[in-house]
Amino acid sequence: MTTLASERNPVARVERRVPPAPIPLSRIAAVELRKSMDTRSGFWLLAGIVILAVLATTAVLLFAPDDEVTYETFASAIGFPMAVILPMIAILSVTSEWSQRTGLSTFTLVPHRGRIILAKGIVAVGIAVVSMLVAMAVGALGNIVGPAIAGVDQVWNADLGDLTNIVIANTLGLLTGFMLGVLIRNSAGAIVAYFVYSLLLPTVFGVLAAAQEWFRDIQPWVDVSYAQGALFDGALTQQQWAQLGVTTLAWLVLPLAVGVVLMRRSEVK
Repeated sequence: MTTLASERNPVARVERRVPPAPIPLSRIAAVELRKSMDTRSGFWLLAGIVILAVLATTAVLLFAPDDEVTYETFASAIGFPMAVILPMIAILSVTSEWSQRTGLSTFTLVPHRGRIILAKGIVAVGIAVVSMLVAMAVGALGNIVGPAIAGVDQVWNADLGDLTNIVIANTLGLLTGFMLGVLIRNSAGAIVAYFVYSLLLPTVFGVLAAAQEWFRDIQPWVDVSYAQGALFDGALTQQQWAQLGVTTLAWLVLPLAVGVVLMRRSEVK
């Protein structure tokens, strides 16, 4: 009788339907990781990190004076290309949903856009950390081979704290690219905005600080590049950590929050 009643009353049958379990975040992150490597641009950007790390290490071995063949020199040489490539990876991981027109499929399969953005952020940070560990290993290998070739002593003048600060600085740079990708959602526009953000604004702030004494005192509290640059200079004081936190909140966290809100409300075609 119950079966006949449910067949005659489709509403009752729908009410008894158990909703499917949400897709685990780990599965979404695994899909986003695979998507970041599927395209030729994503693959070569990831491969470029290792390639440029090897090239930078080779350049130090060939051209650096013997007294500068140190681990700090290798780390600095490798850090520059990584500071450019990692934000590009973060930008493309977000904007590809719009430039390659996959956003409609992605947000249909997982309607909660916030979970997609969170998964993309987790994957981007994971790629950054792994890439930097690989680059540091390449630099360490160079610091073993280089002094042996030059006939000088090995100099390990970068401790764990220095390396941790470098990882934090490059991760913040990657998250800046990620924020611009979320906020602009266009590959070319986000890349141009990143170079304005990382090159033009620091120059403007530097000129203003040189010309105006009142701005020189507040520059560490409003110039995010200035505050992040302290991470490459060794251990930070409490005041420098506070300056880094304030500038990161103003230039990274708040724009990212605005971008997430806009992305969740934007139309996907």
